[in-house]
Amino acid sequence: MDVTKVLQLADHLVFQQTEKHLDDSQQTVIKGVWEGKTYDKIADSCHLSERHVRDIGYKLWQILSEALGEDIKKNNFRSTFERLEFNSSQFININSIESSHNLQFYSYPGQPSNREQIHDDIFQKIDLSLAPKIICFSNRETELKRLEEWLLNKGKSRLIAVLGVSGIGKTTLVKRFVDKHLDRFEVIIWRDLKFPESLTSLVNDLLKVSEEEPKVTVSDRLKQLLGFLTEKHCLIILDDVQNLFTRGALVGQYKRDYQDYQNFFRAIADLEHQSNLILISREKCGEMECLDEKLYPIKSLELSGLEDVEILRNMGGGLLKDEDNWLKLIQLYQGNPGYLKQIAFIIHNIFDGHVADFLAENSLIITPEMQFGFQQLFERLSPIEQQLILELSQLDKPLTREDLTESLQLSSMDLINGLQSLQQRYIVTKIRENRLLFKVCPVLREYLLCCQQ
Repeated sequence: MDVTKVLQLADHLVFQQTEKHLDDSQQTVIKGVWEGKTYDKIADSCHLSERHVRDIGYKLWQILSEALGEDIKKNNFRSTFERLEFNSSQFININSIESSHNLQFYSYPGQPSNREQIHDDIFQKIDLSLAPKIICFSNRETELKRLEEWLLNKGKSRLIAVLGVSGIGKTTLVKRFVDKHLDRFEVIIWRDLKFPESLTSLVNDLLKVSEEEPKVTVSDRLKQLLGFLTEKHCLIILDDVQNLFTRGALVGQYKRDYQDYQNFFRAIADLEHQSNLILISREKCGEMECLDEKLYPIKSLELSGLEDVEILRNMGGGLLKDEDNWLKLIQLYQGNPGYLKQIAFIIHNIFDGHVADFLAENSLIITPEMQFGFQQLFERLSPIEQQLILELSQLDKPLTREDLTESLQLSSMDLINGLQSLQQRYIVTKIRENRLLFKVCPVLREYLLCCQQ
């Protein structure tokens, strides 16, 4: 078990308990402990005090202990996670079906409604150890039906991208589809690229399913994997695909170490087989685009915000009052479930749950979590995109391409490529009036204005 997989599992467990991902300091402590380092050695490597590192470790072991239901400490962390690799059913339970990280066979009945019967000729291999647990699902039935149309017809849509900004519900939607259709696939595997691994490692990981000895060369292993995807009806989900792309460049530019993923995605789309690959990403790359989806097995589902009070009710309607004002709140934050969850806690804690009082502030509140996310997003942009988005945020009205040309010293090529890239990150939208206008996401605009003050 390599350290990348350890970080993925730890991040999954910590997020389940705290709804927050591992930060840089927590990742450093986990890496150090996994490598057998003492706290003082870890402290030296990250320029922190030993006491601070010990505090980070202590809190981590508490969270992991609660998540796993057993006592986790520094001295048993490695042995516990090594055991989990071979028996992840200790902390994963999906519809009472165990899923194991080493992908054991599981028998399933011919009829989904009666799972106690055993059907000798039907088997599934399921690995959802890195998939999130879905607590609530709000008003995405149209999008869910679209996925069902694309995915339940073997080979019809081989490469599918689910796209949108952070918090919009991409992962929730895909996991809902998986939970609903567990028995429609022979193999289901979920991987998270929050901590990306090389394509070679990913292919080796996926080949464990076939229970065949991997070939020597990467090319032969890819052929071996595609052969398995042809033989079996598989569903593979890769989450956080945007982490394969370069920071500070236009959208969809692969990092040097991950450029071979581009050919892998193309091969999945171009070659005949009966399986499906779902890419979940905040950014759209060229492999996710298709001008005529009727002719090619590539589909993209771009998620927008929801305008439905059920979002707040499903988050715990008891937290909020003044239901007549809920829709106004939802519209203020573009129906983004991630934003609304953070704001709901603020309204509960600061305004005693009164949505009307919060709206009376007449101010778009940007939480620390949003600020951190927007800062990371801004740092991912290319210099051209940064110029464009700062200019678009100056005025509370959309701008034409001609407006931007007059105010910025950019070539026509840079301007057009920059606008295209910002749209493929889902932070700039088009408005069609007498002329085509471009507008930045209002919540992001508020953040940018605050940063410039």
